[in-house]
Amino acid sequence: MKNLLLTKGFFPESLLRPTVNYILQTQLPNGCIPWFKDGKADPWDHIEAAMGLSIGGEFEAAKRAYQWLANEQLADGSWWANYLDDQPVDKNHRETNFIAYIATGVWHHYLVSQNLNFLQQLFPVVKKAIDFVLRYQSPTGEIYWAVAEDGSAKKDALVTACSSIYKSLQCAILCAQELNQPCDTWVTAYQKLGKTLRHHPECFDRTWESKERFSMDWFYPVLAGVMQGKAAQDRIELRWQTFVENNIGCRCVSDEPWVTVAESCELTLALLAAGEHAKALSLFSWLHQFMDEDGGYWTGYNFRDKVIWPREKTTWTAGVILLATDALTEHSAASKLFIVHTELDNWSGQVEMN
Repeated sequence: MKNLLLTKGFFPESLLRPTVNYILQTQLPNGCIPWFKDGKADPWDHIEAAMGLSIGGEFEAAKRAYQWLANEQLADGSWWANYLDDQPVDKNHRETNFIAYIATGVWHHYLVSQNLNFLQQLFPVVKKAIDFVLRYQSPTGEIYWAVAEDGSAKKDALVTACSSIYKSLQCAILCAQELNQPCDTWVTAYQKLGKTLRHHPECFDRTWESKERFSMDWFYPVLAGVMQGKAAQDRIELRWQTFVENNIGCRCVSDEPWVTVAESCELTLALLAAGEHAKALSLFSWLHQFMDEDGGYWTGYNFRDKVIWPREKTTWTAGVILLATDALTEHSAASKLFIVHTELDNWSGQVEMN
């Protein structure tokens, strides 16, 4: 197995240029980035791939990706769950964490590019999206996972999705502050969501089986900054042996012999956020074995049967490979976006830390 060990200040430009190109070559002329050639696109994974373009210095392509979202945004601020050939595949639901993620992508691109005009142009899109999502925050703080075609909430919540929204709310607030726009209601919603994620597990998985078998339920609160410091380290330690396969990666679910490159990269970011640099470096070093000759990375690997599965190389996997590489090497101005989380009490006197 060929490991890839990274150090601060040494971004492997030549090695990862094909990975950037893989995303570029899959992007459609209108800016949309599908999962792979002739595949579907969804707002969250589209943004993950776009962030990879920003890290790769492909600013115009990244801007076209965000402009595609601006063009497709519905009047109420949302997007459908997925698209194929510019048409929504399924209008049964719109996922709130997919919709909120535009704030993370826009703030990320601004950090990398320092293009204030881009931020000004996209902020109305961010505002409409975040305002839509917050309409579905329950009185107890969690945000319902999806919205039906008629606008009614699907009234349950996911730890992973709400953690992602928590990070997106932080980014939306930072966008607003950079532009001197009011955001007090966002700060209040952010604080309320964080409090629920930290202290009220009963607000999640109320109508279906617990999602704790999924690794993202384990590490996303750390990745998103819900849990920091000792609490983050304790959470990582709690299920490390359950999810991490030595020299391979992070399992998707605890009871299946399947690791995914994207979740391994996200866990790398969570480890860095928790101050576990050595573990992050080691975990990420195992993933280079899943890079194909065209620069794409295979989505997953079944280590019991020793086979790549599924036989697909997704653009969002390429995107998060670039995000993790950036974080480990501190290459771009956005390298600490998922590592250093702005303290709540820097924002509002109303905000509590617990």
